[in-house]
Amino acid sequence: MATPSKVHLENVSHIIAVGSGKGGVGKSTTAVNLAVALAVQGLKVGLLDADIYGPSQPRMLGVKDAQPESDGTAITPVVNHGVKLMSMGFLVEETTPTVWRGPMVQSALMQMLRQVQWAPLDVLVVDMPPGTGDTQLSLTQQVALSGAIIVSTPQDIALIDARKGLEMFKKVNVPILGLVENMSTFCCPNCQHESPIFGRHGTREMAKELGYTLLAEVPLEMPVREHTDAGTPVVIAAPDSKAATAYRAMAKQVWETVNTPAAKPAGVRIVMESN
Repeated sequence: MATPSKVHLENVSHIIAVGSGKGGVGKSTTAVNLAVALAVQGLKVGLLDADIYGPSQPRMLGVKDAQPESDGTAITPVVNHGVKLMSMGFLVEETTPTVWRGPMVQSALMQMLRQVQWAPLDVLVVDMPPGTGDTQLSLTQQVALSGAIIVSTPQDIALIDARKGLEMFKKVNVPILGLVENMSTFCCPNCQHESPIFGRHGTREMAKELGYTLLAEVPLEMPVREHTDAGTPVVIAAPDSKAATAYRAMAKQVWETVNTPAAKPAGVRIVMESN
């Protein structure tokens, strides 16, 4: 077997994966608000929507009708709210299912990494597919990540799958930057009372048990859903909300962690083996 050759994506300082053990816990909402919050800090930020089967970032970032330009060699990502975005959602109709086998998905993701004009970037946020299947494993093995963030809701069922996501990243030696508890409490829009409808502090307790950082506890607020659907992430649409405050604090902590001198520079490492 030939020695693997490595292709590097130049001038991308850090690549951060945002993952979850299962769908429906707010992973993509976390990813887009993390990216926008980093951009608000003045960083050069990209967002790769790696969820091929359910690409939602074009709508969340307010560019669902945009068309990336290409010179035949490289694709220019769509930019909004200070974030460069590439997604399969630009290439297929929103209501059209992507019925692809694993190798086709992996090939498409590698192309979106290699053939998109990302640079220069301080951070590329990767909105990972939910779960711990072959596509997720291939991404973590072939891309040198600065770290990963796991998103979960507080309930026990979600936390079981979040542990699986953590174990996947650990097996391929990806640093865990921390955990995010999404929908930590429900904030009543009328009386502002907070109710722990999915349980209380489950992610905090798991982070403490496993020795990881709890990056944020993001409440379930109406503005998060409203602004996400409207394509204006809550970080910029409602900056004084509790959710936006949590996202900004998370982004600040994540950047400080990956940008310390001891942090391993990422770049992109794509390993290709010949038979």
